[in-house]
Amino acid sequence: MVFDFLRKGRDEALELEAKASATGPVMAYASAGRVAWTPRDTGSLTRQGFAGNPVGFRAVKLISEAAAALPLVLQDERQRYAQHPLLRLVTTPNSGQGKADLFEALYGNLLLSGDGYVEAVSGGTSVPAELHVLRSDRMRVIPGPDGWPAAYDYMVDGRRHRFDVTGGVSPICHVKAFHPQDDHYGLSPIQAAAQAVDVHNSASRWSKGLLDNAARPSGAIVWTGADGQGAMSNDQFARLRDEMETMHQGARNAGRPMLLEGGLDWKPMGFSPSDMEFQKTKEAAAREIAVAFGVPPMLLGITGEATYANYQEAHRAFYRLTVLPLASRVTAAVGRWLSSHLGEVIELKPDLDQVPALAQERDAQWSRVSGADFLTPAEKRRMLGLPELPQEDDGE
Repeated sequence: MVFDFLRKGRDEALELEAKASATGPVMAYASAGRVAWTPRDTGSLTRQGFAGNPVGFRAVKLISEAAAALPLVLQDERQRYAQHPLLRLVTTPNSGQGKADLFEALYGNLLLSGDGYVEAVSGGTSVPAELHVLRSDRMRVIPGPDGWPAAYDYMVDGRRHRFDVTGGVSPICHVKAFHPQDDHYGLSPIQAAAQAVDVHNSASRWSKGLLDNAARPSGAIVWTGADGQGAMSNDQFARLRDEMETMHQGARNAGRPMLLEGGLDWKPMGFSPSDMEFQKTKEAAAREIAVAFGVPPMLLGITGEATYANYQEAHRAFYRLTVLPLASRVTAAVGRWLSSHLGEVIELKPDLDQVPALAQERDAQWSRVSGADFLTPAEKRRMLGLPELPQEDDGE
């Protein structure tokens, strides 16, 4: 009996070992127990591409607000819940935020850094008492010996709090975007659009420089001295420069006539072909930023964009290709994580029947499914994403 017990324990250990990924020890070889630092500066990208760029700001706001406003449903294999502790938790995650606020912050962090983190505050029961979104630029992954995260460090001004995730239920839900070259962090759209953001910001600064100089290239002042002298003295040059800056530059002095002394001649300049192309470069950069985020440029008011036949078609494509895939993946990850706390298999997903932009498509799908006489009611409900009815389980 003793040998059987030892053999059983050894077999269980081998079974657990067989379920582990073979690449885990390779990933953890050089980083076990140490912080896996993110390979990008999230703070700089956020300042330049979100806080300092109108196209990036509007793209992130459009996606995060649209995805956070989607109605959510909670269901299992048997029923869709109208009331449930997890549904109440998602609706009122904490005292300072509602569902839309929490998910908007989660989607925003995911779009700006490629990673989103949700903390569960224990309330003494299986259901967490509160949910909080943590800033992704402050979170660091601590890989374990098997290559998977063993802990998360949240750092603020040199102070650190470590979340241990080696237990049965993790206090942190880490949602990350796909990154082909990083095992622990995701790739954000704003990083892919970083060059386009730099071009767009540089073009905006160039336009601001034109406004500061009467909204056009100012021209040149040519010095023709006595006896063919082509150079001014240092004192003359400094005096002329100071007078130009004081009397003729800036919006306050726009339109003021220029007074020139003997030997100075004004040569006005027009826009060169390269100056005319600069604005087109800015518009092309704006379209690249929109493409990286998956927002139709028409929705951002970018001129010269007529990919979609009308605004309604662009709006529907925005929901179908960008908002719904993101919301479905994030809510599914949050649902699995909350299910681990509860100990039950619960599915959290967007309610597609309540999305106004997809009403026409849903009506057509309902008509096709309901008119298919060769399908049973149970098959029709599964095609529409609905749980089975209790009487169907009993064979009625």
